[in-house]
Amino acid sequence: MRIIKAQNKENVKAFGEKLKDFFKKYGKRSAAIAAGVLIIGTAVTLNLVLPKTSSTAVKNNAGSTGAVKQNEDFFEASALNRTKARDEAMEVLHAVVDSGADKDASKQALADITRISADIEKEANVETLVKAKGFEDCIAVISGDTLSIVVKSDDNLLPNEVAQIKEIAYKTASVLPENVFISLKK
Repeated sequence: MRIIKAQNKENVKAFGEKLKDFFKKYGKRSAAIAAGVLIIGTAVTLNLVLPKTSSTAVKNNAGSTGAVKQNEDFFEASALNRTKARDEAMEVLHAVVDSGADKDASKQALADITRISADIEKEANVETLVKAKGFEDCIAVISGDTLSIVVKSDDNLLPNEVAQIKEIAYKTASVLPENVFISLKK
């Protein structure tokens, strides 16, 4: 471990004083709740953006049948991971609201609950409309102002298909086309 000496001890003391003032003003409990919400939010975002495939991938000697099953596992596992992460985040947020924390933390938790609920509805609508365009399967993940969509198709996406998906994202989820990221899963 490397220790770095502060060049200006007054800055270090000033920071320490500011930190003490912060805890006096807002309380340690509120800071801990805010940090917990931030950590959960980061974990949910990472879990949704980086979906994992099932560790029990089908190993089939039939070739294409195994690939089809593995694709189904990907979409099912991604949807399951997304739902699980959201449920955990909602539990934490509801605990913050129910704990009687300060008004600001409760207000932020309620806002996060509302945002997550709206994102769930938007993702479901995007997935339904993309499937209606003829794609076999689809998973959509909203993260802030970006939308990641993975579509299942045996062929590469044509420019008009990409445009259709981006239009669906814009009209349904109000995400700008430059913030829509489309991936193909064969």
